[in-house]
Amino acid sequence: MGSDREVEKSHQKEKERKKMLAIAPIAKPLAGKKLSKKTLKLVRKASEHKCLKRGVKEVVKSIRRGHKGLCVIAGNISPIDVITHLPIMCEEAEIPYVYVSSKEDLATAGATKRPTCCVLVLTKPAKGELAPEEQEKIKADYGQIVSDISELTSSLF
Repeated sequence: MGSDREVEKSHQKEKERKKMLAIAPIAKPLAGKKLSKKTLKLVRKASEHKCLKRGVKEVVKSIRRGHKGLCVIAGNISPIDVITHLPIMCEEAEIPYVYVSSKEDLATAGATKRPTCCVLVLTKPAKGELAPEEQEKIKADYGQIVSDISELTSSLF
């Protein structure tokens, strides 16, 4: 008999395996564990400072209005037709985008209980102003993640 810790570990691995099986085939560039963790941390910071647009409708509206940022899309959306137009819009507007493995993780990072298809991390808040040091922190994290994403994308294509 295994200990509780071993059983819990095997359940965790099983959940992780199911997450990877649920990812859509168009989910490229898909962030690895490290990049995914960094990206979700940036989403969490952005949600705390009101620099985040959640959901397909809000993200599309922001992109059409010319807002710039980082688009984070969940890879396990079903039906996939809901988000197939987002990468094209992002490429036309020259907005970097990346897929993460789970819509639940994306919602948790975005401070919502409801699973979220996509979020747009803005470099500055939609309303009001941020303290200069906070804005610099977000911009630094944003810059590093964008460079990691461009590196990932260049290795893909």
